[in-house]
Amino acid sequence: MKELIFLTLANNLPRIRFLDKIRFRILRMAGIIFDGKSKVWGPLTIRPIGRCNNLRIGSGTFINTEVRFGVVGKISIGNNVLIGPRVMFETVSHGLKYIPGKGRGVSSKPIVVGDEVWIGAAAVITQGVTIGEGAVVAAGALVNRDVEPRTLVAGVPAKLIKYIE
Repeated sequence: MKELIFLTLANNLPRIRFLDKIRFRILRMAGIIFDGKSKVWGPLTIRPIGRCNNLRIGSGTFINTEVRFGVVGKISIGNNVLIGPRVMFETVSHGLKYIPGKGRGVSSKPIVVGDEVWIGAAAVITQGVTIGEGAVVAAGALVNRDVEPRTLVAGVPAKLIKYIE
């Protein structure tokens, strides 16, 4: 219940600079683990309710508006990460095989984002992915495999575009 109250409060604060500076503190009260000061513009969607403690965010990280965290599994975001608007982190997936009476089943794996990563608007990061330090994920990319450190990936599915010096 505490998580629901603080998430709702943080997501409904007016979008002014002063409140942007404290929004992460209210989200911390909801149960998200922050390793230091971060800037969260919000609103955030965190599903399912009751799993905020599966989300760890490093110091100096910036999270833009309308970011979604599917936290059935753990999500770990490094320090000084830039996350664009409408990015989705999904730690759960369904299988392709349908079993009558049981459905498709569910699998969950963690997501790890290294330090100094930039994730562009509307990118989707799927379960089991690790994004290496200093990598850039282009806007709209679907990341379903690990991303090497200091690389730029783009596309659906995301592919290596170039190495970053």
